[in-house]
Amino acid sequence: MKIQDLHGDEANRGIGKESGFTLLEAMIVCVIIAILATLAVGGYRQTVIHAREAALHSDLDVMRRAIQEYIHDKGTAPGSLQDLVDNRYIGSIQDDPITHQQDWVTDQCDAYFDSDQTSMNGICDVHSGSQDVSPFEDKPYSQF
Repeated sequence: MKIQDLHGDEANRGIGKESGFTLLEAMIVCVIIAILATLAVGGYRQTVIHAREAALHSDLDVMRRAIQEYIHDKGTAPGSLQDLVDNRYIGSIQDDPITHQQDWVTDQCDAYFDSDQTSMNGICDVHSGSQDVSPFEDKPYSQF
């Protein structure tokens, strides 16, 4: 066997070379990770918005049912949302999940609730204080 043949075989097997990734390979992996992270963040944001909308629907449903129960029981509409808490129709007034504040907008009603048709002023409905538009339902949160 010749010395040159031995040397040639070592070169073909990569003996004596350092192993590792090239800069280009590392950059390609980083770009792929960045693209996947961007997609994940977008999906996460949509999930958070959807969860807040579900909480808004639930909170509005609870307060609207409490208003109707109050009217049925007392024969008059509550003067404020705090009346629902004071009379134990709801435990507390929750923060609006969209605005993160207790800035609920109430509709005043001038309806007849008792048998002698006396006008009773109070609140009949409640809405979110946000004017932002839902990306899922394509209408303002204040119209939920």
